[in-house]
Amino acid sequence: MTTCLEVASSYTRAKLCVLPANLADKHPAVGSWKPYQNRLPTDDELRRWFKRDRPMCLVAGPASDGLEMIDFDCGGEKFVWWRYKVELQSPGLTDKLVLERSPSGGWHAVYRHSSDVYGNLKLAERQVVVPEDGEYEFYGKKYKPAKVGDQYVIRLTVIETRGEGGIFLCDPTPGYKLTQGRFEQLPVLTEEQRMLLLETAWSLTELKHEPDPEPAPTSRSSVGGETDGRPGDDFNENGDIRPILRAHGWTLKKRGDNEYWCRPGKSHGTSATLKDNVFYVFSTNAFPFEPGHGYSNFHAYTLLEHGKNEWSAAASVLRSQGFGDRRFAGLSSQPVIARERDPPRDPPPEDPGPIPSTLLRVPGFVSEVMDHCLETAPYPNPVLAFCGALSLQAFLAGRKVRDQADNRTNLYLLGLAYSSAGKDSPRKLNARVLHHIGLEHCLGDGFASGEGVQDLMYTTQSMLFQTDEIDGLLQSINKAKDARHEYIMNTLLRMYSASNGVFTMRPKAGKDHRGSIDQPCLTIFGTAVPTHYYQALSERMLTNGFFARMIVAESGPRGSGQEPRICDIPKRVLQAAKWWSDFRPCTGNLHDSHPMPAIVEYTAGAEQLLVDGRKACEAEYAKAEKRGDSVGTTVWGRVNESSRKLALVYAVSENHQSPLISEAAATWGIQFATHQARRMLFQVQGHVADNPFEAECLKLLKKLSEADNQELPHSVALKRMKMDARHFLEMVTTLEQRGDIEINVEPRPGTPGRFYRLRGER
Repeated sequence: MTTCLEVASSYTRAKLCVLPANLADKHPAVGSWKPYQNRLPTDDELRRWFKRDRPMCLVAGPASDGLEMIDFDCGGEKFVWWRYKVELQSPGLTDKLVLERSPSGGWHAVYRHSSDVYGNLKLAERQVVVPEDGEYEFYGKKYKPAKVGDQYVIRLTVIETRGEGGIFLCDPTPGYKLTQGRFEQLPVLTEEQRMLLLETAWSLTELKHEPDPEPAPTSRSSVGGETDGRPGDDFNENGDIRPILRAHGWTLKKRGDNEYWCRPGKSHGTSATLKDNVFYVFSTNAFPFEPGHGYSNFHAYTLLEHGKNEWSAAASVLRSQGFGDRRFAGLSSQPVIARERDPPRDPPPEDPGPIPSTLLRVPGFVSEVMDHCLETAPYPNPVLAFCGALSLQAFLAGRKVRDQADNRTNLYLLGLAYSSAGKDSPRKLNARVLHHIGLEHCLGDGFASGEGVQDLMYTTQSMLFQTDEIDGLLQSINKAKDARHEYIMNTLLRMYSASNGVFTMRPKAGKDHRGSIDQPCLTIFGTAVPTHYYQALSERMLTNGFFARMIVAESGPRGSGQEPRICDIPKRVLQAAKWWSDFRPCTGNLHDSHPMPAIVEYTAGAEQLLVDGRKACEAEYAKAEKRGDSVGTTVWGRVNESSRKLALVYAVSENHQSPLISEAAATWGIQFATHQARRMLFQVQGHVADNPFEAECLKLLKKLSEADNQELPHSVALKRMKMDARHFLEMVTTLEQRGDIEINVEPRPGTPGRFYRLRGER
């Protein structure tokens, strides 16, 4: 039987701060526990505390490596409904969480979060009216009512979090029982996943939200000898905040007395409600609003249009538009602010088109490999030949060169092409080259598991993985019920970022030392069918960095075939490849374990171009940030790094013995990375969904947008969607309620005609 000390020790090894606890007050039994909000307990402390079995608790927040818990109190009355709503939006997400029952019948949903963890948050509350003053008990807790008007009421917190500065009792404390997962294997959620959990909980509150107090009264003025009212008060009563919200990227998801709004940068879920002129914000990622606060029309308008504490400026603008002026009192057409009509939405990203053929040429080694592939392939494909050659050069130079900013040559390349369009030829050519120079052991052909990738990289620190149908991997990650496929994604993300550092491997059973890989160079050359790839992506993948790290090139239609030829690989290609294989930039026997890559310098002109390119990326990032576009910020945040990596590969391809990052190399790297970023952002709209149901919705919306007058009759739409009638009707009903489409019924003899049309605001 496992002892309490053994459990506490295993928690600590998993970077969880575990403390002894008092059951009576659910508080740590260590005197002052503030020091443990910043460090883990020592082995001596654990032995002293848990030499006998006793209750224990976990410290949330940074002390436990980003631990956060959602606490479902009041007998867990909202847990089932919360889980159901989450699963509708992201199937399988709650299956990843660690779940625990409490003695009162409540639930703990536990996970880690990769970004900052906030303090404790109240998510959902409800109010109970009691007959008189006194002490009342609900679900084992005692409450004192408050006098509200002529009633005594008690506010019950139904759902809340334990974050930074919070603790919670946990298994094996008596009465607490794990029902799913283990604390030693907590999932690490993305920002999108975490916000979905929190916003769904916030949407379950039953309290009517009141606005936060506003500042000192905005000034009145005298008109015609009579004192006016305050413009802020007038706007609270008669103004409309909806156009302002839309102008700043908010979208209305559900109409009615209690409107549901989604914050900028999200396409699903609820971030705030609007009811009785109170805008109540749930989201912790909805700047300038704060979570758990209600805002009047005037308060929300001031924050969005003028900034924090700019009350006088906001009041002045509203007064200039007639608010607070009694001459307008009683008129049916009360003045509104300039944005009384919905402003035009930000134009969608422009399509830069497929990669220009001029960007598919890199002098030297890359072009020579590419030319041989095109000469011998049954179906020559310039894009795939280019991607294959670029990946080969990136692998060969891995751990051997770097630029002045310590960027390396590890690239994640993806060639998009339909079946039988020439995917095999570049992979086979790369394998032949590596076999000829004795590096065939550095080839990988798939990602069975994250652990497998780590083990291979541990023995061979530089590898080229060539894999087909990478969209299948992404779909497996989206649909997986366990952590295996998620761990593949996590490993690939971490391996990419560790190319100029150290990759720490997973802990292994029975081994104290985890092992590490110094400066790993993992290069990927993947291929996929274009539509399958984009449909396999989810919003969380677009924002966790994987999508932004991929250099994606689309091949277009298959070209004309040719009679394949058997040709020897050009000697210049093999000589250059062998030179890289033999190249040892550092002295001694540390090349494999701790290399010191040669530095490839910039010319003065190239350095200035790269600085200008960085500033241009920062400007695009700022635009995306301003409009709340989380996908745009993720993509543009990586373009500068990709530009420099590509310029480095260009330089070593052009002259492997004396490389120099020239103006031509910098120009090419910037143009290529910028073009593919714009193309990626264009392609994801209309393709990417967060779950299969949403994918079908996007598919129908796309078909409507392509139809004459953006309208289709029921029978035609059903045939084009290729799905059963019951699911189709569920989908169109959802789209109508979301405000995406209109359903028009045309009376006629027999069965009425039914038509679906895109709403004009799309």
